Amino acid sequence: MAHELMRFSVAMPEDLLMRFDRLVGTRGLARNRSEAVRDLVRDALVEAECATPGAEVYGTLTIVYSHHASDLQEKLHQIQHEHFSVIVSTTHVHVDAHMCLEVIIMHGEAALIQSIANMILGTKGVENGRLVVTTTGRDA
Repeated sequence: MAHELMRFSVAMPEDLLMRFDRLVGTRGLARNRSEAVRDLVRDALVEAECATPGAEVYGTLTIVYSHHASDLQEKLHQIQHEHFSVIVSTTHVHVDAHMCLEVIIMHGEAALIQSIANMILGTKGVENGRLVVTTTGRDA
């Protein structure tokens, strides 16, 4: 019964629908309005689940930094070792002769993931970064 499709109608201004149809058109083969709406609903439910206090989430923190920054790698390693139970994996990429990109995959309670990300992003020498959190969506 959970996989049975239910129909409902949505009313929206024509210009918004035209913009939505252009978005649907960019999503590749076998995409249509219904699938796009389902994707948007799933995204909203996952976002709400991630914002729930105590939610268990997965996070990917992507950072960019200069490897010439004074003892930055030591500081990053220290933070990661202090939270080894949450850090699942780290991928390090040499962007060019001076810059590095690192992706840190974490799994744990949402507030803790955000706290670790804030520590890393706030470390002197980290140029920029972004945390993306998600769940499996099964509890949403």
